[in-house]
Order: sequence, then structure tokens, then C-alpha cells
Amino acid sequence: MVQRRLLDLQRVRFLRSWERRRGSRVIALIHRQETMSLLGFPLIRYIDIQDSEELLRALRLTAEDVPIDIVLHTPGGLALAAEQIAHAICRRRAKVTVFVPHYAMSGGTLIALAADEIVMDPNAVLGSLDPQLGNHPAASIVRAVAWKTEHEQKIDDETLILEDIARKAMFQLRECVAAVLSDRFGPEKAAALADTFTQGQWTHDHPLNVETLTQLGLPINTDMPREIYDYMRLFPQASTGRPSVQYIPVPYRRSVPVPSPQSKRAGG
Repeated sequence: MVQRRLLDLQRVRFLRSWERRRGSRVIALIHRQETMSLLGFPLIRYIDIQDSEELLRALRLTAEDVPIDIVLHTPGGLALAAEQIAHAICRRRAKVTVFVPHYAMSGGTLIALAADEIVMDPNAVLGSLDPQLGNHPAASIVRAVAWKTEHEQKIDDETLILEDIARKAMFQLRECVAAVLSDRFGPEKAAALADTFTQGQWTHDHPLNVETLTQLGLPINTDMPREIYDYMRLFPQASTGRPSVQYIPVPYRRSVPVPSPQSKRAGG
């Protein structure tokens, strides 16, 4: 409990320092698997209604001429919450910048697309926006019914109902993405990008890296400030044993001598 309180204080200290330097309001939307309570059970977090309510409240508390910086790290979550956040970002008059140090998948991608500028680590990724119905992609349900119809195979009522819902979900999300992008890209380009992201071109967990996003025509800035990485270290992943990745946590430069293996010594 004490350690968590110290982390909270460090996070607030970072936000204040960053806001003073940038002259902006900083909002962090970070979902980690964190150990909660005295029993140490891990809690896996996603974008939910509480997130959208808090983020919209932060926007309302910020004057329209104050820039917004959003630190975004999430696997996605509830479509309703992500759409609310995205539309609220689009309505801002001042510049909104989203920083993606590692990943912003699914609904996180929608939030990133709504920003005026996306700053990503060169190895960070966004994701697909195709809607999911239970465990199945909506686009796959539509294609399966189309294939059965073409081959005159029987389709049960439940599948037909699912196909109807899938079509509606794809149309609704496509319209949302197009609306989010239209101001910056124009209606035609926004519609094309909306089709690419929502019509099941990739699996839902497929990572879209900086190169792919750039090829799609999205202007991605890869000049990630070092402070963002330092801030992410204040959100440690829950762990029950020794870490799987170990290294000496200091910057290395070419001028710093690194000991050579014994076998490579002269005369060895």
C-alpha cells in the first residue's frame, strides 16, 4: 500500500512537470495488469465507461485553447467508451497529441486516430478496428454467410441474426472512424481509411507498425520524448516471480567500454 502511494505521488509529480514544460494538460490512459489488494491478485484493465467519464471530465476542466497531451497504452476495451473519447477529442479546438510508447490496440487505436498528432515509438503499434461479436470477427460472420448463400447451403436462423448484427456493427464503426478522420483527411480519404481499419483486412490482434501506418497515409511522428518512457516505468507490470527480462537499467553509449567475452581477448 505504501509503495502504491509513492508511485501515485511520482506520477502526479511527472504530470505537473510535463504540463509546465509543454504548457498543456496531460491525461494518461494506461492499462497495465497491476497487483491489487493485500492478496496480490492481478487485475487486468481495459477501456471502460469509467475511463471515458474521467477523461471527458478532464477535457471539460481544460480551456479550449489549452493543448492536450494523452499518454496512451491500452489493449482496447468497450467500443462505446472509446467512441465517446474519440469524438470528444475531435471537438477540441486546441491541438491534441497522443503519445503511444508501446501499443494502443482496438479502441486505443480509435482514440489515437482522433488526435491531431500521433507520436509513436519506432517499435510501437496500433491495431485493427474491426468489430467483434463474442469470439468472432463481424467481417468473418458476414463472409461466411455470403459463402453459404453463394453455394446454396442452408443457414440457420441464429447465424442469420448474427450476420445482421455484424453488418450493423461494421457499418456503425466505419461511420465513426470516417467521422473522426474527415476533418484532417477529407471525406474521400477518411472513408477509404475507415474501410481499411474496420472491414476485417487483418485479424483483430494484428499489430500495425509505423511503416504500415505511414503507407496508409497517416502522419506518424517517431520522436518520442525520453520522459514518456520514464513515466511508463511508474506503471510496473504485476509479477509473482523473478522478471523474465533482465538488463542493467542505464543508458549505454558507444564511448562506454563494454567488457569483451573471454574468448575474444587478444592472444586468447
